Amino acid sequence: MEVTEVLQERTGAPAEGVWSAPGRVNLIGEHTDYNDGLCLPLALPLRTRVAASRRDDDLVVLSSAGFGRVLRCDLGQAGPGRPKGWAAYVVGVLWALRQAGHEVRGMELAFASNVPTGAGLSSSAALACAVGAAASDLFGLGLLGSDEGRAELAAACVRAENVVAGAATGGMDQTVSLRARAGHLLLLDCQDGAVEHIPAALPGHSLLVTDTRSPHQLLDGQYEARRRACEAAAAAAGVPSLRSLGPADLPSLLAAVDEVVGRRARHVVTENERVRAVVAALDTGDLAAVGACLTAGHVSLREDFEVTVPHLDVAVESALVAGALGSRVTGGGFGGSTVTLVAHDSVGAVREATERVFAAKGWDAPVFYAALPSGPAAREV
Repeated sequence: MEVTEVLQERTGAPAEGVWSAPGRVNLIGEHTDYNDGLCLPLALPLRTRVAASRRDDDLVVLSSAGFGRVLRCDLGQAGPGRPKGWAAYVVGVLWALRQAGHEVRGMELAFASNVPTGAGLSSSAALACAVGAAASDLFGLGLLGSDEGRAELAAACVRAENVVAGAATGGMDQTVSLRARAGHLLLLDCQDGAVEHIPAALPGHSLLVTDTRSPHQLLDGQYEARRRACEAAAAAAGVPSLRSLGPADLPSLLAAVDEVVGRRARHVVTENERVRAVVAALDTGDLAAVGACLTAGHVSLREDFEVTVPHLDVAVESALVAGALGSRVTGGGFGGSTVTLVAHDSVGAVREATERVFAAKGWDAPVFYAALPSGPAAREV
């Protein structure tokens, strides 16, 4: 059933509009966003769609196409840790907008999504950004009309995830969902929020996302532990964040902190360098160098940041054996997906090799998506 039909069936009135926001895949620059670093994501064609109408009270009513339960939440009761579950990403955005001084009220909402959950492709941010886009238009906030407004809306979505949902993530996911440009990668400087649109020039090659079907979970303390380790490393170096450090600073830092904290910091510092290297390689058309950076990033995430799992490591290894130029875990890790740079005529071989190894291990079959750089959150109807 279409989201508009779900909403009309529930409320007895047509929706005032439909908005959608994309999931994302991060090409390079992982766990750098909350360290004021650099990252290079792109918006996926996979989107979350929200049909929405205004209410004249503070009640937020949520339902999903294909999910019969209707949730009702009082916006006036929202706050840190309230409500729980996926409703936090919806009501939390309205709470954050209100906290920022915007006049928002309750809403009637119905949503549907083809962004897979638990795949590390930012289904939660897609939902939050779609709701935020709807609220901006319906309550006359005007945030979609400029990049500055979209940046403000992204900040509200980040606050919803950090404060209401309780996930200590950075702002990359919401930023690319709201500020992406079709056909481009988004170079995001998390220190000041500046973005640069980098043409996705990959002649003869594709970006292939492999959902390994190993669900990724960021709320079990692992993500927060790594964030704390990075903060401890920055404090030991006497800098505001690890963004202030370069490779030349690593020897003295590693000598000053314990081994685990040092490895966490080394990943972040070298990952920022890999983002810069990928941008430079894209500019010169050196796709082999891009691929090498992706694979080096995976090794760093596996050895120094320790966020990979066997499914991810096997997917990367299978892709490389089958001829990919490079492959790495994408997203926060602990499960989820990989992103692979591969020639068009080798995509089939990578898929078949990965499926074969997964089947031999008795794992669920992976799911593949073409990572075509797509546009940002917007009104559809």
